[in-house]
Amino acid sequence: MFRGMNSRRTVYLIDDDPSARKGLKRLLDAAGYNVEVFSSFEKFLQIEATDSDACLIMDTQVSDLSGSEMHKIFIQKNLHLAVIFLSAHHDKESRDKARAAKAAGFFRKPIDGPALLDAIIWTLETNDQESF
Repeated sequence: MFRGMNSRRTVYLIDDDPSARKGLKRLLDAAGYNVEVFSSFEKFLQIEATDSDACLIMDTQVSDLSGSEMHKIFIQKNLHLAVIFLSAHHDKESRDKARAAKAAGFFRKPIDGPALLDAIIWTLETNDQESF
């Protein structure tokens, strides 16, 4: 599909559903991304994530933290990482959490794979143009 085009770019994926992680990892691997997978936001915070040529995709339900709390953590860690949220619940709470975290995107499950890949490309290109 897109093999090689995105090989230097990293997508951090956080989802507590093993089958969702597996399916999304396969999609992102096929698109040529370096994919790092986590079952919780807390496990993601334990690594030294890079914000260079990277973005984060996470399910809104994997953390009890509010979107604004997540955003504050990113600021404290000096991590300027674009976030795309996924949710099986298309409710006001999930959308508000994504907005408060200053999300780059919000997708309802089941995910439209090509649309998600387009959003990742757009997000990474937008981040490349911004100076923090």
